[in-house]
Amino acid sequence: MEKKEKLFIEIAHHHENKHNKPVCGDTFLSRKLTDDNRYVAVLSDGLGSGIKANVLSTMTASMALNFRLRREPILRSALNIMNALPVDSARNISYATFTIVDTDFEGTTEVVEFDSPEYLLFREGQQVEPMKEAIGIDRDGQQFTAYSGDVEAMRRLGAEADKFRIMYRSHLRLCKGDRIIFYSDGVVQSGMGAKEHPFGWGEKAVREYVQDLIRQKPDISARDLSRKIVTAALQKDGMKSKDDITCAVIYARDPRQLLICSGPPYDGKNDKTLASAVEKYAGKKVVCGGTTSKIVARELNREITIDIKNIRTREYPPAATMQGVDLVTEGILTLGMVAEMLEKDNPLDWHKYSPAWDLIRLIMESDIIDLLIGTRINEAHQDPSLPVELEIRRNVVKRIAALLEEKWLKKVNISYL
Repeated sequence: MEKKEKLFIEIAHHHENKHNKPVCGDTFLSRKLTDDNRYVAVLSDGLGSGIKANVLSTMTASMALNFRLRREPILRSALNIMNALPVDSARNISYATFTIVDTDFEGTTEVVEFDSPEYLLFREGQQVEPMKEAIGIDRDGQQFTAYSGDVEAMRRLGAEADKFRIMYRSHLRLCKGDRIIFYSDGVVQSGMGAKEHPFGWGEKAVREYVQDLIRQKPDISARDLSRKIVTAALQKDGMKSKDDITCAVIYARDPRQLLICSGPPYDGKNDKTLASAVEKYAGKKVVCGGTTSKIVARELNREITIDIKNIRTREYPPAATMQGVDLVTEGILTLGMVAEMLEKDNPLDWHKYSPAWDLIRLIMESDIIDLLIGTRINEAHQDPSLPVELEIRRNVVKRIAALLEEKWLKKVNISYL
């Protein structure tokens, strides 16, 4: 549990539906492929908005993700998607756009863009222009390739753009601290028609805004950065979005670790082992459970204090404090609530502030979650007269671990005592 990862890839996104639309016309999908040591993230923007746009973007993003999961080369995947997408005859544009980012745990990355705003690459707080390969497909299916360094070839593609469907591919190696930021055109076109932004916010202004954010807070998380960009675009639209707005961020950085201990050890002889693990852990620490916290406090000779003044709800037991521990909570009720919150798209928007919300916040801010679970059975949790939500601790923990890995792309380690 104490081993430090060299590089962690954080992936997050945030979106806002077009005003008064029930669904978002943009789709973002991501998957961690542990066996292949890589991540795949896809953002697609369906033509228009609402249900039709959502269907188109979902189909496109799903195709892209499934092609990559089957280890299809990224260029072939993109070409297959381009060929499958119809073109709007009136406006001569595709029914959906896409950006595919495929990166491994070492930072080796490939990006393909089709009809999307250009992605941004930030390194050491500055925007970096990646070398790109432009691939044009004419009406006869013939390919024409140009590189961003080949001015003449790129000029030809630009001059004859009406003859080609063009996508861009780039290869790069992410270094620690690098960020890839990509978004739908709802970001750059936000504010269009307003006095301050008659032609929309614009790519240049977006780049400058992102650069200022990173300068002000160099370690801003992918989740916070994507949310701030979308919120800024929404503000340009007077808080009534004129289009679907989505932003995704990929951030390569040092991992943030969190230890969650819950349950007393099966054998009381391991109480010292539990307390030692808490004391020596390098990241943030949470202890869930009254018996568990009493064991840690006893073995480390520390006090547990409940701050009555800060009780925010009578529905759940209050949190407590202990020296050297970031959060102390009740056990199975809190963990069950955390599992329920993790099912939601935005768990931090949970309306009931409670110790479970505090734990969710710590989880969302962390990348590697170490779960240290005691296996002594609490007979109270086996009572069939108790609510269904009171599953035994081990099953709740497995549910949490699965959600963290599959939905939230966290790395989870589980140890039992």
